[in-house]
Amino acid sequence: MMRWIKRLLKLILFIVVAYAAGRVGVVFFGSQLIGERAPYLQMLTQDSVTVRWQTRENRMGVLKYGLHPDNLKYTLLTDSVGKVHSVTARELKPDTRYYYSTGDISGYKDPDPETDWFHTMPEADSGKPTRIWVIGDSGQPGEVSLAVRDAMLNWIDDNPRADNEYLNLWLSLGDLAYRSGANEQFQAALFDTYPNILRNQSLWPVYGNHDARRWTYFKLFTLPEEGEAGGVPSGTENYYSIDYANIHLVMLDTTDSNMNPDSDMLQWLKEDLAQNTRQWLIAALHHPPYSKGTHNSDVIKDSGGRMHKVRENVLPILEAAAVDLVLSGHSHMYERSHLMDCHYGDSTEFSDSNIVSTGINGQYKEYRKPENNIAHSGAVYVVAGSSSKVDSGPLNHPAMVVSMEEAGSLIIDVEDNRLTSRFINDEGEVKDEFSIQKQDGFASKYTQCIARKASQQQEGGQAE
Repeated sequence: MMRWIKRLLKLILFIVVAYAAGRVGVVFFGSQLIGERAPYLQMLTQDSVTVRWQTRENRMGVLKYGLHPDNLKYTLLTDSVGKVHSVTARELKPDTRYYYSTGDISGYKDPDPETDWFHTMPEADSGKPTRIWVIGDSGQPGEVSLAVRDAMLNWIDDNPRADNEYLNLWLSLGDLAYRSGANEQFQAALFDTYPNILRNQSLWPVYGNHDARRWTYFKLFTLPEEGEAGGVPSGTENYYSIDYANIHLVMLDTTDSNMNPDSDMLQWLKEDLAQNTRQWLIAALHHPPYSKGTHNSDVIKDSGGRMHKVRENVLPILEAAAVDLVLSGHSHMYERSHLMDCHYGDSTEFSDSNIVSTGINGQYKEYRKPENNIAHSGAVYVVAGSSSKVDSGPLNHPAMVVSMEEAGSLIIDVEDNRLTSRFINDEGEVKDEFSIQKQDGFASKYTQCIARKASQQQEGGQAE
């Protein structure tokens, strides 16, 4: 009998080891960057840009660029011969359009002036209006993602801006490749879906839970570890910050980074926000603090408790730094909150005391905030995870003033002291629009929030 038990245990061990080895093999091979890939931009800043591309054969890559498509006077080579190429151009002029082309030492094609260009970031005091495109959970290639893309482009064509590019920033709220973030899935959902946009816009992503199922994400993207795009250096590509004109963006990792109060990410976040002097503060992350869609933020076990940790540990830091807008995905629908503050519990604890403003004439659309960055002066929370698929859910979170099962993406315009956000569905309709304007005469709710928290702590102590 003991002999058979030992044999059975050995068999079980063999199966477990074989499965683990096979799983590692699947992850490894699915994460390899193979195949031809057209040029795409990364880490576009005031004075630098990284251009990446792939070839089927080993080549010495060449990047040529200049101020005119007919005169690419600057030439850079890759460090070595290979199939995956990455070249960084430095000492560029701020707020300037350059044209570029990639190839190898045997030659290159002339750039297409319609697509093969990049525009460096403006200086901080430029006062330049900024247009941001935000996609969320775009990892399912097909009709929906193509329709969402084209709806955005058509809306922009109908609403152009004088003397400005069609886009200035492009953000992803995570889950760029379903179901497991493999190289071929990134190719279909990202590179085949947005080929022309990738050639002239630098994508700034946050790490989604499906992106984390392979190792492809960090192989594909070059993200700022040393504060190259602004803010305090994070020392990691998992989370980072971006400065553009009068906007400071923090791109947080709610998938893989520790979100305990003493964690590296939250310590970095505090330091980064303490040094921020920009007029607008926007945070982007994958897991929403409030949602009653595909995921339920009230259920601690949902998504491994990440939504709960965002709400409990991350939001107090953001709100104390006067955050204006918090963007997230993960739930495959659109939800948008009141201008609100200091709600760190589940939905049953939300009350009118958390609503900073109902907007001009109580329409929940035109909000006012203090001109200066004052703690706990209210933020709008948006879940926009429907850029490639739409799922169902109760959509009844009391913090949300708008909830809908619609595919779409966000266009955010920031001009001086006014921010306007529009949710544009896959048919090109503006299904939700709100604005925040900063001006004198609007007080902060800081003292109310602190008083409420102190009262709750006192009641808790008396109960004990």
